[in-house]
Amino acid sequence: MRLSAILILISLLLFVVFLGFELELTLPGRPPNINNTYTPLTKSPPRGIGSYDVLGYTVTKPEADKLLQTETGQQALSPDRGAVKVTEELIDLGRDAFYQETFGNEYLFTDVVGILDGPINLRSIARAVLGLKGKATTNLQVPLDQDITVGDRTFKAGTVLNTGLDVPGGSLFPLGLITHLDKGQVRVGITCALCHATVSEETGRILEGAINTDINLGPLIAMASNSAALFRQTDVNPTKIPPGEHTFINNKGETAKLPDPKIMEDEVDAAILTWPPGNFVSNGDLNNNSAQIPSSYTHETFPYAWSGVASIGWFHGLTTLNNAVFGLNADPTTTADASESVLGIDKELYLGTMLQNASSREFRLPQGAKPSEFFEQIDPTPGEPGINSVIKMPEYPKGTLFMQNGLMANTPGLPVATQLNGMSAFQNTLAPPPHEIADIDTLQRGAAIFTRANCAECHSGRYFTNHKVIPVKELATQPQRAPASRKFAEEFVPPDTYPPNVPVPLPPDPPVLPVPTDITPQEDIKLAYALSDPDGGYKVQNLIGLYLSAPYLHDGGVAASAESIQQDESGRFSIAKSDELGMTGTLMRGIAPDSEASLRVLLDRNLRATVVAANRANPDLQRSNVDGSGHEYWVDEKAGYSTQDQTDLIKFLLSIDDDPAVLLETSHN
Repeated sequence: MRLSAILILISLLLFVVFLGFELELTLPGRPPNINNTYTPLTKSPPRGIGSYDVLGYTVTKPEADKLLQTETGQQALSPDRGAVKVTEELIDLGRDAFYQETFGNEYLFTDVVGILDGPINLRSIARAVLGLKGKATTNLQVPLDQDITVGDRTFKAGTVLNTGLDVPGGSLFPLGLITHLDKGQVRVGITCALCHATVSEETGRILEGAINTDINLGPLIAMASNSAALFRQTDVNPTKIPPGEHTFINNKGETAKLPDPKIMEDEVDAAILTWPPGNFVSNGDLNNNSAQIPSSYTHETFPYAWSGVASIGWFHGLTTLNNAVFGLNADPTTTADASESVLGIDKELYLGTMLQNASSREFRLPQGAKPSEFFEQIDPTPGEPGINSVIKMPEYPKGTLFMQNGLMANTPGLPVATQLNGMSAFQNTLAPPPHEIADIDTLQRGAAIFTRANCAECHSGRYFTNHKVIPVKELATQPQRAPASRKFAEEFVPPDTYPPNVPVPLPPDPPVLPVPTDITPQEDIKLAYALSDPDGGYKVQNLIGLYLSAPYLHDGGVAASAESIQQDESGRFSIAKSDELGMTGTLMRGIAPDSEASLRVLLDRNLRATVVAANRANPDLQRSNVDGSGHEYWVDEKAGYSTQDQTDLIKFLLSIDDDPAVLLETSHN
């Protein structure tokens, strides 16, 4: 696109945004053209067109064709029984939702959190995009236009912030940001694409499903005016903060005082600023357990989430994972009804803390009000809990293995779970582009080392995972996140759902179906939720697209720059730049981790020890529980492997896409 056209379009955007026309409009208006992505150039996993998913059980197309010849089979594959047919239309709907659907989180981020109130706003982002002159970037750099003190840090005007926002070539908008104009009110929401798609800076094409490894959510959120609304995602408990002057009515009907808003804001900001790029706290358990954003290369890699907690329901738990983003993590108000039993916080204190300093006056809690009653008056989704568009599951306010907080994200006008299931079907078609890293002989040697080093015991099968959850004690990995869902699970009841043909809003007395819980072994479910072992466990991840996903491990702590490790005259690899090791020396300094160097750190105990020490010396990483420890399955000299063996293995690992040049014999099973 020519620069003159970009200038005209941005001018029109700013004109509409800042003059506030009386209209409703969502920008951008459609997903990116598929030809501007790498998806047509990849070998997609089996798309499953014509197959059915029956609450987690897959019925292949040949099986379905046979069943549909009988009345009994037709009933078994009917939506009334929970069956979802995989079609091109469902996949397309899922892609649309992946790029465009916010489920209404723009109200939380704009009206409550105040994401547009700070120096990172529509104006500063538009200027930064304009400065690209149509070029792509994986890290939109935004100069701050004012001094700002956030938490315990001061950022001077002119400081260039690495946002990690990705902008495709010729685009006016960062991926995953949706600007909504409603009768002059500007709101910004986020979609899946913010974190689960990235851009090739060389070509400007979009890598659908790849991790946005440098998205810098910490400062983007902390610079908002009311980050305290997201206290659930940090280690800041409002019951421990000194009271301020804002009164409210608590759950006993008594007048009480909310936490001091400035102290609360500063404490939450300080916690959020410790999140390294590419990480987010997805479990609202009042612990600052940051974890790396996972990829969306999801085909046959169940159960889902780092701990494997998304393990039942449609698409073998993937729909449950998709719901967790919008029906739980992106809207803390959805936990309000369970806040006392799960977090030990009075519901009124919970909501009052979120709303006392809301950005929009409409959402700001008045003095002396009862927060739950006030929230009912201003809730953009009246009649349903939370700010986002959700429906109550049959067990609400109790949660289940299927829907952790008893709520399902759903847009009115679409049947139950249509968008969530569509996103599942779409993500299951995604794969990384081919990555030609070495000759076939090297890859075959690397595959042999993979087998010899027993990697295939866990990373087995066609998609390099045995689908198991491994105890923290065995992995010895940073342990804090593994038991994060236990408090929710202690309140679980047996899971039910509505059939996928039930309209939303729900009719009176909608039909209900039980959700099977036997598609994942019970021992794995209990371990994922830290019910059988108080330390919990982590799920064996797949190895698809490793060349795109550095840094490594669930906390992202295993990281090294391309120049940090060099081969010496003896042929061994040693540390050349110690200040470019670990999360502290790479992404936190704006330096991209190198996949080959980072995998070498993963495999070599001496290199890893230095990286772990560097991470542990950083107080921010200590607070956000990132160190890169554990997974001590070494392929190094002490384990009996040569440097060449290690290199061959790394080349093999980096070659694994959805059509590997070399595939293990066991991977066919």
